[in-house]
Amino acid sequence: MTTRLPTAINLHKASKTLTLKYGPDEEYHLSAEFLRVHSPSAEVQGHGKPILQFGKLNVALSKLEPAGQYALKLTFDDGHDSGLFTWEYLYELARRQDELWADYLVALQAAGKSRDPSESVVKLML
Repeated sequence: MTTRLPTAINLHKASKTLTLKYGPDEEYHLSAEFLRVHSPSAEVQGHGKPILQFGKLNVALSKLEPAGQYALKLTFDDGHDSGLFTWEYLYELARRQDELWADYLVALQAAGKSRDPSESVVKLML
């Protein structure tokens, strides 16, 4: 399988989104929250058992860095910066965004967690 490389990558800090363009007719907008909760890092993916991330509604991307020729290193404003987003993984996230987001929302609800960090704190304090 040939690796799909984006023809353009744009970080939109105001809207907290990363835009990946793969040609004139293929463009994806990935929210920082979506990318954060789907980070390929061990902190998120665990060791074969993913760890549900919650309270990431307001997270933003603060920096993008190339990692060789094969990935992007994303730095989030909550301090998370481990995990390299390979070109293959970014393309998979982009193409499966709706499905993955729906699955994430179901998992949050099942765990009694929230996207809103203030709700998570309140629940913990009760």
